[in-house]
Amino acid sequence: MVSVNGRVAAGLFVLLGLLWGSSFVAIEVGLAYFPPLQFAALRFFLAGLIVLGYAAVSTDYWRPHSRTDWTLVGVSGGLLIGAHHAFLYLGQEHVPGAVAAIVISLGPVLTALFATGILGDRITPLGVLGFGFGFLGVGLVARPDPNALLSSDVVGVATVFVASACFALGAVLTRPFSSDIPARTLQAWAMLFGAALLSVAGVATGESLAAVEWSGVAVGSLLYLAVVSGAGAFLIYFELLGRFGPTQINLIGYLEPVSATLLSWAFLGQLIDAVTALGFVSIFAGFALIKRRALGESLAKARGGTAD
Repeated sequence: MVSVNGRVAAGLFVLLGLLWGSSFVAIEVGLAYFPPLQFAALRFFLAGLIVLGYAAVSTDYWRPHSRTDWTLVGVSGGLLIGAHHAFLYLGQEHVPGAVAAIVISLGPVLTALFATGILGDRITPLGVLGFGFGFLGVGLVARPDPNALLSSDVVGVATVFVASACFALGAVLTRPFSSDIPARTLQAWAMLFGAALLSVAGVATGESLAAVEWSGVAVGSLLYLAVVSGAGAFLIYFELLGRFGPTQINLIGYLEPVSATLLSWAFLGQLIDAVTALGFVSIFAGFALIKRRALGESLAKARGGTAD
């Protein structure tokens, strides 16, 4: 793939945040026509085939070669694609896309928490404070009423929280494995495996493709999710992967709620309230506290200096 200069890379970074943020709105639209798990399965079958086609023409390493490769496919497909999107789509039956995007932005905080518990990463007192801000943010978004703990909003936020936790757990469990498998190859096979799991889960819970209400809007939402914010966005991600470190890439997750909120307002007439917005700020503050050194190094690098 042709490398890009700094300005183009920054533009692609913002574009990727917009595309991934818009997916929450497209999911919300499509759920009116599709059963949730089969909707997610169809999306990733299509996206996986596109990314696999790209891998096949761009690298000789277009399929997993080793047991480690297949393990990475299994963990990534099972958690990062399958479980993550199962709970996300189920949660978005109860909460708007903009709210779901805010809860999903807790992912980097949960990743640090899992890494501390599973991999033994060290956590400082400021990091503990960061975890506190992150969970406070989710509480502000959910605002559970003691008299209505099973309200639709609380159930929706809790379900999306599980989706975020599944993604964070998958990210941590894949860290110890070392493999030369290209990111596009891994992503393609993970998408296809995750799609198969989603489809099976849909059948197991009584979903059927016969329940799909095919319409122009339904097809449009599916194709947008599979081709534009799915395969297309991941191709941009692959371009940026080598340029930005993991901390900077995680910042894309904080563009997504902004994008989702603006698009929800533009296309669906929805706006989040001030308390929900404060929850997002709290989650971001938690991330900034946990990753403050890496963020400082990234900022210094971008300015051409050195971090303290």
